[in-house]
Amino acid sequence: MKLKQLLLVVAVSSASAVGSVWLYGKVTSRNAGFVQSTSDGKLPANYAGFYENAAQSPELTDFTKAASAAVPAVVHIKTKIPARKVSNDLPRSRGSEMDDFFDQFFNYGPRVQPEQRASGSGVIISEDGYIVTNNHVISDGGNGVADEITVTLNENKKNYKARVIGRDPSSDIAVLKIDASGLPFMVYGNSDDAKLGQWVLAVGYPLTLEATVTAGIISAQGRTIGINSRQSNSPVESFIQTDAAVNQGNSGGALINTDGKLIGINSAILAPSGTYAGYSFAIPVNIVKKIVNDLIQYGDVKRGYLGISYPTTDNEGWLKRAGVKEGGGVYALAVPSDGAAAKAGLKKGDVITKINGSVVSSGLEMSGRIASFKPGDKVRISYIREGKEYTTDVVLKGEVSKVEIASAEILGDKLGADLENLDSKKAAQYEVNGGIVVKKIKENGLLSKTRMDDGFIIISVNRTEVKNMNELANLLGSTTGTVQLEGFYPGSGMYRYPLNLDEE
Repeated sequence: MKLKQLLLVVAVSSASAVGSVWLYGKVTSRNAGFVQSTSDGKLPANYAGFYENAAQSPELTDFTKAASAAVPAVVHIKTKIPARKVSNDLPRSRGSEMDDFFDQFFNYGPRVQPEQRASGSGVIISEDGYIVTNNHVISDGGNGVADEITVTLNENKKNYKARVIGRDPSSDIAVLKIDASGLPFMVYGNSDDAKLGQWVLAVGYPLTLEATVTAGIISAQGRTIGINSRQSNSPVESFIQTDAAVNQGNSGGALINTDGKLIGINSAILAPSGTYAGYSFAIPVNIVKKIVNDLIQYGDVKRGYLGISYPTTDNEGWLKRAGVKEGGGVYALAVPSDGAAAKAGLKKGDVITKINGSVVSSGLEMSGRIASFKPGDKVRISYIREGKEYTTDVVLKGEVSKVEIASAEILGDKLGADLENLDSKKAAQYEVNGGIVVKKIKENGLLSKTRMDDGFIIISVNRTEVKNMNELANLLGSTTGTVQLEGFYPGSGMYRYPLNLDEE
């Protein structure tokens, strides 16, 4: 009896196991429709996969060869500015006959600025010692360059005194030269081939450390952050944005691809707290190449000009007035009659949307696209006029005449006054480098809300010198809130007038 019961238990258990397997097979076959597959075994055309052949194991990206090729060609740059006397150059109010006395009594006269030292990075671009770096790396903090510039090579730690071949504050590029030969140098890549998500390496000398390599990806392209307006009234920006760690001292160093080729010069970081906060910005090498060649060949940059004045603030407001609700673009505030754009048929009020097929959404981004071209180059411009899109070819010019007239119109509308540039002979007579004459102040304009009178000559804004209407337009266009207009009346002393740019 016991044997029969044992056999019955075994039989029931076996039947249960077989049934369970059969039931599981039925259930999983019904859910098979949720598995991504195709009848022919091929991936669909729109499949967002990482690998072309899923059967092959992916190989990790190797950075060692790229790093070993770049590090010897990236140099450490150190600058020194000796101690010097500086004076308080605040403009004095008219009628302050006791100014000299109070300056001496309260020790507002000449003071001593201590010696300053700074460091950055640079990239050797030729075996005979040409080096590209940032303009701000070798700057004296103003419009000049540091008194001493020392370059230290990576391999043998040998020091060289460098001389400045040329510099371009607008793009933040400078070219140095050291007397050496047989140097390792970097090969140019093509920044136009750079893609979002592409691996890149940043090479430089951060925080006074020795040569350092960090890795990241390209997180955006064509970025404009307004940083070059600190050193130029005509800034050019079209940065490659990466998340490779970059800190102070990396400026002027190399951004390279995994082939070890130079695709950018590291220039800035996003640092709301004063240190690296996750994003860095590099000048694309295609812009760098053009500027470096010009600086070496001519000593300055031969730029091709489109001949359009655009808003540096409230571009979206102008676009709305033009009826552009989607897509963005750059509003043409003025198109000088003898400029390249006017010759190609563009007019005031047109909205430029593309440069050679690449979308542009701000004036700085548009300038960055144009920066890699030279006078005589032909570029294709797409623009919107009265709701319709047009395309035309524009041959860039090497000079911009009548831009001052366009700037005068824009400034006149903004400030409510008739303006003109100070005549060069008058400027020499007044011992100034230039200025803007306020010929007539109109009623209800911004300037009418100050105590300024007709005939005032503006020579600086917030202590930044302005020599003509272009410089004044660029400076005011990138500023908000209240500014101080500084200048003089012929035959009188210095005046300062506060102006609220946000008033209507």
